[in-house]
Formats: sequence, structure tokens, C-alpha cells
Amino acid sequence: MSESHSLYQGSVKNSSVEQKLGTARQPQLTQVKQHGSVYWKKGSIQTLKNASPELPLHQLLKACFAVSNSPIWMDSSTASQCSNLEKAVGGAQRLAAITGSRAYERFTGNQIAKIYSQNPEVYAQTERISLVSSFAASLFLGAYAPIDYSDGSGMNLLQIWEKVWSASCLDACAPGLEEKLGSPVPSHSVLGSISPYYIQRYGFSPDCKVVAFTGDNPASLAGMRLQEGDIAISLGTSDTLFLWIQEPTPALEGHILCNPVDSQTFMALLCFKNGSLMRERIRDDCASGSWDEFSKALSSTVAGNNGNLGFYFDVMEITPEAVGIHRFNSDNQKVSDFPKEVEIRALIEGQFMAKRIHAEKLGYKVMPRTRILATGGASHNKKILQVLSDVFNAPVYTIDTANSACLGSAYRAIHGLVAETNVSLADVVKLAPEPRLAVTPTTGAEELYRPLLKRYAELEQKVIYNPTSCPVK
Repeated sequence: MSESHSLYQGSVKNSSVEQKLGTARQPQLTQVKQHGSVYWKKGSIQTLKNASPELPLHQLLKACFAVSNSPIWMDSSTASQCSNLEKAVGGAQRLAAITGSRAYERFTGNQIAKIYSQNPEVYAQTERISLVSSFAASLFLGAYAPIDYSDGSGMNLLQIWEKVWSASCLDACAPGLEEKLGSPVPSHSVLGSISPYYIQRYGFSPDCKVVAFTGDNPASLAGMRLQEGDIAISLGTSDTLFLWIQEPTPALEGHILCNPVDSQTFMALLCFKNGSLMRERIRDDCASGSWDEFSKALSSTVAGNNGNLGFYFDVMEITPEAVGIHRFNSDNQKVSDFPKEVEIRALIEGQFMAKRIHAEKLGYKVMPRTRILATGGASHNKKILQVLSDVFNAPVYTIDTANSACLGSAYRAIHGLVAETNVSLADVVKLAPEPRLAVTPTTGAEELYRPLLKRYAELEQKVIYNPTSCPVK
């Protein structure tokens, strides 16, 4: 709270915004994992409104939930509900065109459908369904908080273009669902003042406003301070791409979500399971476990790897759906192994070519003003970042944000207080530290990688998982 307060004081100094913020102290906002859902039992709204400051929340709320164990993002038990939803709206691609994603087992609409089909009496007892984000906001608000556009677009229920619930999706999941969800709101909405419970029990200021809560991925986009045309790449255990997109093309892979800091645009999300663990495995196999040797090997090979391309998936990948290690020489012939230094470059080039190819499938276009913002463990390796810069033909900047989602929540809290005055998030955080330029593309990189990207996309179709065949190792 104090950090949020000091951030906005610094970022709006000597402006008209400062005067507006001066009367609305301590914006309250948080971030939580996406896709979890909470089922409020009938009559629970009165408990929220009349919460006694003499009691802790767990005692106040213990009788408020129709479902005691809420489904979360790890739920993978809704395959039949996913199939039914896609069938109801005309197929997986049609569902992606409506909601930004094909049906996913962890998405909330399918979780609701399972609860309704297996426990209709529990569903009937439910008066409100919250996401984990709007549930947390409800606790601070002392009333049922609405779902924000950005987190709501990760449910397989929201029409991402019109920002309203899809009637066909709701009907396919459960009856009367729109009333139980409430109306979605822009992600920068001020929902109201903090509940008296927190004023009396914890000493919050009565002036504290509650800004709409959202999920961790939208909050990360805000924390990384993405702007139009930017790409954020988190190079961690799994690699994740966040993209700011004006005109998305929803596909059967990846996700299109409503942009949490600009409701007229979108964010795309792509996740790749085989990230740092795969890089570490090849480092151990080919560079004696040393990142210095790994980097030297990467530098000793030429960009483009003389046409040698590789696909490296120790575990079943999300995008594309493939597993195993697949190597191709410059004639597109499968080979069983590469020299160690060729293996290292094939891994790094392949990982980044896959990211660009699948980002472009979702409608992303690399433009002259494109910046890549890199974070995560591998972002400290300049040799790896150089390959990233060359493959995307864009400069790479690094950011030191340890938890971009938490920082983004603080930024969004401040932005929510002034968003109605048409102040952008970029204006609010303009005095925050800027990303640092790490590397720029090598001259001629775009001309070199353009044909390789085309080859890589064609070869990828040959390695898509087929349970009847055994991948080359």
C-alpha cells in the first residue's frame, strides 16, 4: 500500500493529476492466479455488508460458500464440458473467435458447467460466482465485485470484441449464469470505497478506493509497462510471451485477452513449457554444465546455423503440441545428432523462431518501433538475447522486475484513480525506471531469418505429436 502511494505521488508530480489523486489516497488492488472460481451461497451478500470488525474473515465467511473446494487453474477434469462448449457454438475456431481462446479445461466456464452438471443443487444454492480476483475485491469492497474485462476474457465466456457475456456460451454452460456472474467492467474501474470492516479492524483510510482486481497475467503486462507494438518475453522454467495487439486473429493456440490498461486493444498470451529446463539440459549435455561454455559455443557458430534447425521438447509442448527432439539439416532431412555447438545454436534459434511464428499467427506484426522486453533467468545472458534480437529483428531491453504482476497491480491501482480523465498508464508511470537496452539486431538479420522462419514453420508440421509414431531422440 505505501509503495503504491509513493509511486503515484512521484509519477504525477506538478500535474493536474496530482490534485485529483491527492483526495483519493491509498488505492487498493491486488493480483491473483487466473481461472479460479468462488461460489457464494444465497444470502452471503448480507454477511459481506455487515461484517463485524471483531471477527477475522475466516470466521465471518465460513458459511458463505456453496462449494467448499473451489476449482482453480490446475483443474484438468473438464474435457467433456470443453467438447460440449465448442460443439454448442460451432467448433473450436468459432469459440476462439468469440472468446479469444478455444475451450480449455482450466477455464472457468467449463468448471462452472461441470459443477452444474454434477451438482445442480449446489449450483441452485449459488447466488454469485466470482473469479478469484473479483472474490478478493469483494472482500475489500464489502459487496460482490464485478469481474474485470481482462480476467473475464480468460473464462471462455466473454465476447472479447463487445466486452459482454456471450449468450451462446453461457447457455452451453449453465442456466441463469449471466445473473450469477454480474456485468463485467473495464479493468481500470473504481468499484467504490473500502469496506468499513477494514477501516475499523485494520485502520484503512475511509478515502481508500477499490480498483477492479485482475489476474496475474494481465497484471504482468501492466508491470512490464508494455506499450503498443511491444513484446514481453519471460525466459523462465516455462517461457511466456505477452503481446500488445490492436487487431488480433484468435487461433486454436494461444490466448487473446482484453488489454488491462487499454480496453480498446488486446493482449495475446503464449506459453511454452520447454523453457529454461530445456536450455539447462542442453547446457549440461553440450557445455559441461557451464553457461560460459554455452555462450562461447553460441558465439562460435554463425547466425542461421548453416541451415540446421532443431525442435527440443523434453515434455509435451503446448504450442505446438509436440514432444521429443527433432533435428533437420539444411536439406530438411532428419538427422540423429548435431555437433555440440550446432546443437546449442539450434536450440536457441529454434525456441525464438517458434515464438515469432506463433505470435504472428495471433496477429502480431513486428514493426520498426517494436521493443522486446526480456525478463527471467535467461535474460541475463547477452549471447542468448542477441539471438532473440536477430530472430525478431528488434532491439531487446531488460527489466529487473522480480515480480511484474505485483508491480503491475500497484501501477493499475494508481491508474484506476485517474483513468476517467483520459490519463494513460504510460503517463502515470513515466518516472518509473526505464528498461535498459541490452542488444540490437545484427545488420542483415531479417534477410537471413525470413526464409529460415518459413522453413521452420513448415518443418514444425512434421513434428506435431502423433501417438502412432516414435519421436527421434
